[in-house]
Amino acid sequence: MTPAPVALTCGEPAGIGPELAVLAWKDLGPRLPFFWIGDPGHLPAGTAVAEISDPAEAPSAAQRGLPVLPHAFPAPTQPGTPDPANAQGVIDVIERAVDLVQSGAASAVCTAPIHKQALQDGAGFTYPGHTEYLAALGGIDRAVMMLAGPQLRVVPVTIHIALAEVPAALTPDLIDHTIRVTHAALIARFGIAAPRLAVAGLNPHAGEGGKMGREEIEVIAPVLDRLRAEGMEITGPLSADTMFHGPARARYDAAVCMYHDQALIPIKTLDFDRGVNVTLGLPFIRTSPDHGTAFDIAGRGLANPSSTIEALKMAWAMAGGTP
Repeated sequence: MTPAPVALTCGEPAGIGPELAVLAWKDLGPRLPFFWIGDPGHLPAGTAVAEISDPAEAPSAAQRGLPVLPHAFPAPTQPGTPDPANAQGVIDVIERAVDLVQSGAASAVCTAPIHKQALQDGAGFTYPGHTEYLAALGGIDRAVMMLAGPQLRVVPVTIHIALAEVPAALTPDLIDHTIRVTHAALIARFGIAAPRLAVAGLNPHAGEGGKMGREEIEVIAPVLDRLRAEGMEITGPLSADTMFHGPARARYDAAVCMYHDQALIPIKTLDFDRGVNVTLGLPFIRTSPDHGTAFDIAGRGLANPSSTIEALKMAWAMAGGTP
Protein backbone atom coordinates (compact mmCIF):
# COMPACT_ATOMS: atom_id res chain seq x y z
CA MET A 1 0.00 0.00 0.00
CA THR A 2 1.37 3.41 -0.97
CA PRO A 3 1.78 5.75 2.02
CA ALA A 4 -0.02 9.08 2.27
CA PRO A 5 1.93 12.12 1.02
CA VAL A 6 4.60 13.80 3.17
CA ALA A 7 3.73 17.16 4.76
CA LEU A 8 6.43 19.82 4.26
CA THR A 9 6.07 22.80 6.59
CA CYS A 10 6.88 26.32 5.44
CA GLY A 11 9.32 27.09 8.26
CA GLU A 12 10.40 30.71 8.64
CA PRO A 13 8.92 32.38 5.52
CA ALA A 14 11.67 35.01 5.38
CA GLY A 15 14.33 32.29 5.14
CA ILE A 16 15.18 29.89 2.35
CA GLY A 17 12.41 27.40 3.19
CA PRO A 18 9.89 28.59 0.56
CA GLU A 19 12.38 28.55 -2.32
CA LEU A 20 13.70 25.15 -1.23
CA ALA A 21 10.17 23.74 -1.40
CA VAL A 22 9.91 24.87 -5.02
CA LEU A 23 13.33 23.45 -5.91
CA ALA A 24 12.45 20.14 -4.23
CA TRP A 25 9.23 19.91 -6.24
CA LYS A 26 11.12 20.63 -9.46
CA ASP A 27 13.53 17.80 -8.66
CA LEU A 28 11.09 15.24 -7.27
CA GLY A 29 7.86 16.14 -9.05
CA PRO A 30 5.18 13.49 -8.70
CA ARG A 31 7.79 10.77 -8.06
CA LEU A 32 7.66 11.48 -4.34
CA PRO A 33 4.26 12.78 -3.21
CA PHE A 34 4.53 15.70 -0.82
CA PHE A 35 2.70 18.94 -0.20
CA TRP A 36 3.76 22.29 1.26
CA ILE A 37 1.80 23.95 4.06
CA GLY A 38 2.07 27.71 4.06
CA ASP A 39 0.94 30.99 2.57
CA PRO A 40 1.14 30.84 -1.26
CA GLY A 41 2.01 34.54 -1.22
CA HIS A 42 5.30 33.71 0.52
CA LEU A 43 6.54 31.55 -2.36
CA PRO A 44 8.96 33.01 -4.93
CA ALA A 45 7.35 35.07 -7.66
CA GLY A 46 6.37 32.99 -10.65
CA THR A 47 6.05 29.73 -8.74
CA ALA A 48 3.69 27.23 -10.33
CA VAL A 49 1.28 26.64 -7.43
CA ALA A 50 -1.27 23.83 -7.35
CA GLU A 51 -3.52 24.56 -4.36
CA ILE A 52 -5.14 21.55 -2.69
CA SER A 53 -7.80 21.18 -0.03
CA ASP A 54 -6.85 17.63 0.98
CA PRO A 55 -3.40 15.96 1.15
CA ALA A 56 -4.73 13.09 -0.97
CA GLU A 57 -4.80 15.51 -3.92
CA ALA A 58 -1.03 16.07 -3.77
CA PRO A 59 0.14 13.34 -6.19
CA SER A 60 -2.07 14.54 -9.04
CA ALA A 61 -1.53 18.22 -8.20
CA ALA A 62 2.25 17.75 -8.47
CA GLN A 63 1.79 17.35 -12.23
CA ARG A 64 0.70 21.02 -12.41
CA GLY A 65 2.84 22.70 -9.78
CA LEU A 66 3.99 22.65 -6.18
CA PRO A 67 1.10 21.14 -4.19
CA VAL A 68 0.16 23.73 -1.56
CA LEU A 69 -2.23 23.31 1.34
CA PRO A 70 -2.88 27.01 1.99
CA HIS A 71 -2.37 28.45 5.45
CA ALA A 72 -2.95 32.21 5.60
CA PHE A 73 -0.39 34.40 7.37
CA PRO A 74 -1.13 37.93 8.58
CA ALA A 75 1.79 39.62 6.82
CA PRO A 76 3.75 39.41 3.57
CA THR A 77 7.37 38.41 3.79
CA GLN A 78 10.66 40.08 2.89
CA PRO A 79 13.46 37.55 2.29
CA GLY A 80 16.10 37.87 4.98
CA THR A 81 13.93 39.90 7.39
CA PRO A 82 11.55 37.92 9.62
CA ASP A 83 8.31 39.65 10.57
CA PRO A 84 7.16 39.03 14.19
CA ALA A 85 3.57 39.12 12.94
CA ASN A 86 4.16 35.80 11.16
CA ALA A 87 5.69 33.97 14.12
CA GLN A 88 2.46 32.38 15.35
CA GLY A 89 1.68 31.25 11.83
CA VAL A 90 4.97 29.33 11.66
CA ILE A 91 4.12 27.55 14.92
CA ASP A 92 0.57 26.82 13.79
CA VAL A 93 1.77 25.24 10.54
CA ILE A 94 3.97 22.81 12.49
CA GLU A 95 1.03 21.83 14.67
CA ARG A 96 -1.20 21.45 11.61
CA ALA A 97 1.32 19.15 9.93
CA VAL A 98 1.54 16.97 13.05
CA ASP A 99 -2.26 16.80 13.24
CA LEU A 100 -2.39 15.61 9.61
CA VAL A 101 0.15 12.87 10.29
CA GLN A 102 -1.56 11.73 13.45
CA SER A 103 -4.89 11.56 11.60
CA GLY A 104 -3.34 9.50 8.79
CA ALA A 105 -3.83 12.17 6.12
CA ALA A 106 -0.04 12.51 5.81
CA SER A 107 2.58 9.82 6.33
CA ALA A 108 5.37 11.99 7.76
CA VAL A 109 6.37 15.54 8.60
CA CYS A 110 9.35 17.22 6.97
CA THR A 111 10.02 20.59 8.59
CA ALA A 112 11.69 23.54 6.92
CA PRO A 113 14.04 25.56 9.16
CA ILE A 114 12.61 27.90 11.77
CA HIS A 115 14.29 30.87 13.46
CA LYS A 116 13.88 30.42 17.19
CA GLN A 117 14.62 34.04 18.05
CA ALA A 118 11.94 35.24 15.64
CA LEU A 119 9.42 32.86 17.21
CA GLN A 120 10.38 33.96 20.70
CA ASP A 121 10.10 37.64 19.81
CA GLY A 122 6.87 37.33 17.86
CA ALA A 123 4.97 34.58 19.67
CA GLY A 124 6.70 33.92 22.99
CA PHE A 125 7.91 30.52 21.79
CA THR A 126 9.32 28.78 24.87
CA TYR A 127 10.91 25.67 23.39
CA PRO A 128 14.67 25.41 22.73
CA GLY A 129 13.96 24.22 19.20
CA HIS A 130 11.90 22.18 16.78
CA THR A 131 12.73 18.86 18.43
CA GLU A 132 11.45 19.85 21.84
CA TYR A 133 8.24 21.35 20.41
CA LEU A 134 7.55 18.23 18.36
CA ALA A 135 8.08 16.08 21.45
CA ALA A 136 5.43 18.15 23.24
CA LEU A 137 3.03 17.79 20.30
CA GLY A 138 3.68 14.06 20.30
CA GLY A 139 2.96 13.79 24.00
CA ILE A 140 6.39 12.53 25.03
CA ASP A 141 8.82 13.90 27.58
CA ARG A 142 11.91 13.84 25.40
CA ALA A 143 12.81 12.95 21.86
CA VAL A 144 16.17 11.97 20.42
CA MET A 145 17.87 13.80 17.57
CA MET A 146 19.64 11.85 14.84
CA LEU A 147 21.61 13.36 11.98
CA ALA A 148 21.77 10.97 9.06
CA GLY A 149 23.58 11.08 5.75
CA PRO A 150 24.75 8.66 3.09
CA GLN A 151 27.93 7.88 5.02
CA LEU A 152 27.06 8.30 8.70
CA ARG A 153 24.32 8.41 11.33
CA VAL A 154 25.03 10.24 14.59
CA VAL A 155 22.98 10.79 17.75
CA PRO A 156 24.01 13.35 20.39
CA VAL A 157 22.97 12.52 23.96
CA THR A 158 22.94 16.18 24.98
CA ILE A 159 21.93 18.77 22.42
CA HIS A 160 21.36 22.49 22.86
CA ILE A 161 23.18 23.23 26.10
CA ALA A 162 26.46 24.93 26.91
CA LEU A 163 29.52 22.69 26.82
CA ALA A 164 30.20 23.48 30.48
CA GLU A 165 26.83 21.96 31.38
CA VAL A 166 27.36 18.66 29.55
CA PRO A 167 29.09 16.59 32.30
CA ALA A 168 26.30 17.20 34.80
CA ALA A 169 23.64 16.53 32.17
CA LEU A 170 25.12 13.14 31.23
CA THR A 171 23.14 11.00 33.62
CA PRO A 172 22.93 7.21 33.29
CA ASP A 173 19.19 7.56 32.67
CA LEU A 174 19.68 9.97 29.76
CA ILE A 175 22.37 7.82 28.14
CA ASP A 176 20.25 4.70 28.58
CA HIS A 177 17.18 6.41 27.11
CA THR A 178 19.08 7.77 24.10
CA ILE A 179 20.61 4.42 23.24
CA ARG A 180 17.35 2.50 23.64
CA VAL A 181 15.42 4.95 21.43
CA THR A 182 18.17 4.87 18.81
CA HIS A 183 18.33 1.07 18.83
CA ALA A 184 14.54 0.76 18.49
CA ALA A 185 14.36 3.32 15.68
CA LEU A 186 17.08 1.63 13.65
CA ILE A 187 14.97 -1.53 13.74
CA ALA A 188 11.53 0.02 13.21
CA ARG A 189 12.31 2.97 10.92
CA PHE A 190 15.50 1.96 9.10
CA GLY A 191 14.96 -1.78 8.73
CA ILE A 192 18.18 -2.83 10.50
CA ALA A 193 17.35 -6.09 12.29
CA ALA A 194 20.37 -6.15 14.60
CA PRO A 195 21.74 -2.61 14.99
CA ARG A 196 25.41 -2.04 15.79
CA LEU A 197 26.05 1.02 17.95
CA ALA A 198 29.32 2.80 18.67
CA VAL A 199 29.30 5.04 21.74
CA ALA A 200 31.79 7.85 22.23
CA GLY A 201 33.37 8.81 25.51
CA LEU A 202 33.14 12.35 26.83
CA ASN A 203 36.80 13.13 27.40
CA PRO A 204 39.87 13.02 25.13
CA HIS A 205 40.96 9.41 24.54
CA ALA A 206 37.75 8.34 26.34
CA GLY A 207 39.33 9.47 29.60
CA GLU A 208 42.45 7.31 29.14
CA GLY A 209 41.68 5.05 32.07
CA GLY A 210 40.64 7.90 34.33
CA LYS A 211 43.68 10.11 33.73
CA MET A 212 41.64 12.67 31.76
CA GLY A 213 38.25 12.32 33.40
CA ARG A 214 36.21 9.59 35.04
CA GLU A 215 32.83 9.97 33.30
CA GLU A 216 33.61 7.01 31.06
CA ILE A 217 34.33 4.75 34.03
CA GLU A 218 31.67 5.98 36.43
CA VAL A 219 28.78 7.02 34.17
CA ILE A 220 29.00 5.74 30.59
CA ALA A 221 30.55 2.25 30.82
CA PRO A 222 28.08 0.86 33.40
CA VAL A 223 25.17 1.78 31.13
CA LEU A 224 26.82 0.13 28.12
CA ASP A 225 27.60 -3.01 30.13
CA ARG A 226 23.96 -3.31 31.19
CA LEU A 227 22.65 -2.86 27.65
CA ARG A 228 25.16 -5.34 26.26
CA ALA A 229 23.96 -7.85 28.83
CA GLU A 230 20.46 -7.39 27.38
CA GLY A 231 21.76 -8.37 23.94
CA MET A 232 22.54 -5.04 22.26
CA GLU A 233 25.64 -4.89 20.08
CA ILE A 234 27.49 -1.87 21.45
CA THR A 235 31.13 -0.83 21.39
CA GLY A 236 32.52 1.88 23.66
CA PRO A 237 33.12 4.14 25.33
CA LEU A 238 35.40 4.98 22.40
CA SER A 239 37.81 7.81 21.79
CA ALA A 240 35.83 10.16 19.56
CA ASP A 241 38.84 11.12 17.47
CA THR A 242 39.14 7.57 16.06
CA MET A 243 35.44 6.84 15.42
CA PHE A 244 34.74 8.58 12.15
CA HIS A 245 37.31 7.52 9.54
CA GLY A 246 36.11 5.15 6.84
CA PRO A 247 37.05 1.74 8.29
CA ALA A 248 35.68 2.71 11.71
CA ARG A 249 32.34 3.83 10.25
CA ALA A 250 31.96 0.47 8.52
CA ARG A 251 31.77 -1.24 11.90
CA TYR A 252 28.57 0.42 13.16
CA ASP A 253 25.13 1.58 12.03
CA ALA A 254 24.99 4.67 14.23
CA ALA A 255 27.32 6.56 16.53
CA VAL A 256 26.03 7.84 19.86
CA CYS A 257 27.97 10.91 21.00
CA MET A 258 27.98 12.76 24.28
CA TYR A 259 27.41 16.33 23.09
CA HIS A 260 26.25 18.37 20.11
CA ASP A 261 29.48 19.21 18.29
CA GLN A 262 31.03 15.80 18.90
CA ALA A 263 28.24 14.38 16.75
CA LEU A 264 27.58 17.15 14.26
CA ILE A 265 31.12 18.07 13.21
CA PRO A 266 31.88 14.69 11.59
CA ILE A 267 28.59 14.39 9.72
CA LYS A 268 28.67 17.97 8.49
CA THR A 269 32.24 17.42 7.32
CA LEU A 270 31.28 14.27 5.44
CA ASP A 271 27.79 15.18 4.16
CA PHE A 272 27.22 18.89 4.62
CA ASP A 273 24.66 19.28 1.83
CA ARG A 274 22.91 15.92 2.27
CA GLY A 275 22.62 15.52 6.04
CA VAL A 276 19.11 15.00 7.39
CA ASN A 277 17.79 15.70 10.88
CA VAL A 278 15.57 12.83 12.07
CA THR A 279 13.66 13.00 15.35
CA LEU A 280 13.54 9.58 17.00
CA GLY A 281 11.09 8.44 19.65
CA LEU A 282 8.10 10.40 18.34
CA PRO A 283 4.81 8.65 17.59
CA PHE A 284 5.16 9.94 14.02
CA ILE A 285 7.92 10.35 11.44
CA ARG A 286 9.74 13.66 11.32
CA THR A 287 12.72 14.71 9.22
CA SER A 288 14.26 18.08 8.46
CA PRO A 289 17.11 19.49 6.37
CA ASP A 290 20.25 19.92 8.43
CA HIS A 291 20.69 23.67 8.04
CA GLY A 292 19.17 26.92 9.18
CA THR A 293 17.12 29.71 7.65
CA ALA A 294 20.12 31.28 5.84
CA PHE A 295 18.73 34.81 5.91
CA ASP A 296 21.90 36.07 4.21
CA ILE A 297 21.08 34.27 0.95
CA ALA A 298 17.27 34.11 1.14
CA GLY A 299 15.58 35.19 -2.08
CA ARG A 300 18.83 35.38 -4.03
CA GLY A 301 18.59 32.05 -5.84
CA LEU A 302 21.64 30.63 -4.07
CA ALA A 303 20.01 28.08 -1.76
CA ASN A 304 21.06 24.44 -2.20
CA PRO A 305 18.02 22.12 -2.04
CA SER A 306 20.03 18.90 -1.53
CA SER A 307 19.33 18.53 2.20
CA THR A 308 15.61 19.25 1.78
CA ILE A 309 15.37 16.73 -1.03
CA GLU A 310 17.20 14.13 1.06
CA ALA A 311 14.95 14.89 4.05
CA LEU A 312 11.83 14.32 1.94
CA LYS A 313 13.29 11.11 0.54
CA MET A 314 14.15 9.82 4.00
CA ALA A 315 10.70 10.69 5.37
CA TRP A 316 9.08 8.86 2.45
CA ALA A 317 11.33 5.81 2.87
CA MET A 318 10.74 5.67 6.62
CA ALA A 319 6.99 5.74 5.93
CA GLY A 320 7.35 2.72 3.66
CA GLY A 321 7.43 4.51 0.33
CA THR A 322 9.53 3.21 -2.52
CA PRO A 323 12.21 5.43 -4.08
